[in-house]
Amino acid sequence: MFAITSRAAFAAAVLACAPVGAARAQNAESFYKGKTISVYIGFSAGGTYDYFGRLLTRHLGKHIPGNPTVIAQAMPGAGSLTLANWMYRIAPKDGTAIGIASQTLAIDEALKSPGILYKSKEFNWIGRATSNVEITVLWERSKVKKIQDATIYDVPLASTGAGSPSEGYHKLLNAVIGTKFKMIGPYPGSTDGLLAMERGETDAAFTSWNTLNVTKHEWLDSKKAMVLVQYAQERHPDMPDTPTMVELATNDADKAMFSFDVSGGEVGRSFLAPPGVPADRIALLRKAFDETMADPELLAEIEKAKLDFHPASGEKLQSIIAATASVSPDVVTRMQALLK
Repeated sequence: MFAITSRAAFAAAVLACAPVGAARAQNAESFYKGKTISVYIGFSAGGTYDYFGRLLTRHLGKHIPGNPTVIAQAMPGAGSLTLANWMYRIAPKDGTAIGIASQTLAIDEALKSPGILYKSKEFNWIGRATSNVEITVLWERSKVKKIQDATIYDVPLASTGAGSPSEGYHKLLNAVIGTKFKMIGPYPGSTDGLLAMERGETDAAFTSWNTLNVTKHEWLDSKKAMVLVQYAQERHPDMPDTPTMVELATNDADKAMFSFDVSGGEVGRSFLAPPGVPADRIALLRKAFDETMADPELLAEIEKAKLDFHPASGEKLQSIIAATASVSPDVVTRMQALLK
């Protein structure tokens, strides 16, 4: 859930930032005045990518000199690969195009997934609205009650397709610790997978903690469903009794691979601009983003939605992406072999 302390700390950090120089601000104002900034969303409506994309759209403009119009543009396709390739190769490189794409962009690139035409560390990362913990959810009908049981009993799981995290995480767990996840589908999206689990088509599904906690919390209260494993470096405060994927590693090689695989959670719901945008406009967009994340009207929306909210700066994101993109070739080679 949204933490008041993290909000206060982030707001204080924003207020402490040095102001943009007068000349730079004047240049930006003369550029953005009368302009339209498009926020491109790489996923269909209903999920947290869409939510945070439209949330930024509603509040960003008032924090940019010249008060440009900001609009949301949907560009779903191939798990946001369509958007990522377009942002890298075609989108205008003048500071009027911002995108929100999959948190696994850098991971997919490192693994040389098919269809990738971008270099993740060459994007200009603007900022993160929140980190994101993905989870495996299990229905009460299953014989499995803890992750170790999944090495004994088959676990039919709703997949959203080959190459998706819903398959990748579980294929690695099957290969490394001997779980017996069986992929069923593909289903169009994680929401469809949750419905399939509820209907009895599968015993398990894959989603984010945000989505489950906000839209299906009654399942947890009634114990119809439980969280079997979380894909993060550390346990989420709301799930202190649920193991992380990294904890399931039994040696250094497995831990390195699992840590790399869950690194997308730190990227979460983040925004990027194409390579080649002038540096002063990127600096201005990052400053405006930070101010937007501390905007009282935006914070009121977050409180009402009861979503996790852990903002991070564009500079921090840039370093996270660079570290993921430079992962050891040994880790990549092993993961490629296991996921093939």
